[in-house]
Amino acid sequence: MRYLPQTATARATMLKAVGASGIDDLYSDIPAAAMRKEAFDLPDHQGEKEVERHMKKYANRNIAAGDVPFFLGAGAYFHHVPATVDYIIQRSEFLTAYTPYQPEIAQGTLQVIFEYQTFIAQMTGQDVANASMYDGATSMAEAALMAMRVTRRGKVCLANEIHPHYVSTLESYVEKDDISRDAPDNDTACVIVQSPDFFGKPQAYDALRKQCDEVGALLVVVITEIVSLGLLPAPEQADIVCGEAQSIGLPLSFGGPYLGFFACREKYLRQMPGRLCGMTKDADGKRGFVLTLSTREQHIRREKATSNICTNQGLCALAFTVHMSLLGEDGFKTLARLNHEAACKLADALVKVPGVKIISDTFFNEFVIELPKNARDVVDALAAQDIIAGYPLDGNRLLVCATEMTTDDDIAALCAALKEAA
Repeated sequence: MRYLPQTATARATMLKAVGASGIDDLYSDIPAAAMRKEAFDLPDHQGEKEVERHMKKYANRNIAAGDVPFFLGAGAYFHHVPATVDYIIQRSEFLTAYTPYQPEIAQGTLQVIFEYQTFIAQMTGQDVANASMYDGATSMAEAALMAMRVTRRGKVCLANEIHPHYVSTLESYVEKDDISRDAPDNDTACVIVQSPDFFGKPQAYDALRKQCDEVGALLVVVITEIVSLGLLPAPEQADIVCGEAQSIGLPLSFGGPYLGFFACREKYLRQMPGRLCGMTKDADGKRGFVLTLSTREQHIRREKATSNICTNQGLCALAFTVHMSLLGEDGFKTLARLNHEAACKLADALVKVPGVKIISDTFFNEFVIELPKNARDVVDALAAQDIIAGYPLDGNRLLVCATEMTTDDDIAALCAALKEAA
């Protein structure tokens, strides 16, 4: 957003137009005693050069994932993004308005959305997918709301260790008392299971599918590391599959923007949130793409809309689609295998470090280890040595991750630092 300075004359003209004698009149409806402060304890303004230097000092305190040995996962993963992705997403065919309601001028964007949906549906083993969501956490929360609409029930059961940020987002969408970790019953709208779970362990779905069928609940599968679908079976048993797709096409970027995905069975299509792109034919019989089933959306149904959440930034879905197109099915499977091999190599090295114990019995590309000292203290100590050791859990447990970006030198540096820290 551009900075638009106003002159005193311009301010006076605007105030006169709205019938205000001064800036303070614009805040007259806000209680002065409770909500307004006369002054703020802020430093005086500085010149542009001084501000740039000041902000650069802050920026230099950051440690980028690609500059140091990096073993942090926990829902956001460090993967290689080919330079070709950045080149292709800048092409003019994909430059259009945020919402492509006019298909005649947005065919490039609409085709990308359609292909993105196709990728997600194929990867998740579901019938249909939407045009993306804000991120994995909101995607899971919307899945719970959709299950409540479908079943007309109000209870959500969490079946395993789900990412705490996702649970926190769910708690902001539904009543906290409606979220349970007990077995599903006749009041349960859905059972949510994460795979691999927050501790990196892949899950099986058959038993949960049976439990859901017995009580009439939907099975929701959440995936925070979409690369795992290149090696693990697609969750075809699920009614809804959602999660985070940042690993394909998107860098870590200090936390976003990321890319939530959402897919489901066809019979629940009209209850699915977000936008949908469909393929059709024009008057000449040529293939074309349009937004479809838009009667579910807020610009038509308003407060009765299926969902008031919007589609994710189209650029994120575009980057995902371009990267997946470059990988292809074989490349995606190879990428997943490289991730698992890197994690196995990391586990083999860590188990040789005195005092370190591998807690996870199965994993994809991240797992839990136990340290001889408090995990948070160890992480802070290693960060001072420019090694990002992982995500500290409670006590001495540490969640570590390896991807195709993890080198032998990175693993050696971590093991050496852990020996010293222990």
